[in-house]
Amino acid sequence: MPDRERRSYEDLDVFKRAFAMLKPVHDLVLTFPDYERFDLANQMRRACKSIPTNIAEGYARRRSPKEFCSFLAMAVGSANEMEVHFRTARELRYIDDATHDRFMKEYQTIGKAAERPHPPLALRRCRRAQGHGLDQKTPF
Repeated sequence: MPDRERRSYEDLDVFKRAFAMLKPVHDLVLTFPDYERFDLANQMRRACKSIPTNIAEGYARRRSPKEFCSFLAMAVGSANEMEVHFRTARELRYIDDATHDRFMKEYQTIGKAAERPHPPLALRRCRRAQGHGLDQKTPF
């Protein structure tokens, strides 16, 4: 969708994908042992909510390249966090390999998409922001 047609963060495919993962993650963690309810399950619920939330807030602040990039970086960080949580869940045998692989693939896709929800816009703004205090290693 051309940038001029985007009226909301809800128009971003990366937001749609991240938001679509909320219910599957919440349903999955309900199957974890009770003693994980306030540990791994809670962390997973919070991290999966953080991704679309940061995309939405970053979109609202997109006129400030530094803030825009910062919120997108947080979304990428939360996607990476979800990958670690799924590896942990598989290692602890809370999920099988097929479930792990399915969720990992989706969160890897989301993380990559959050790096560049709209490449020309994101790259241009974030490169300018790099000159204003952002770490030069920022992947945007």
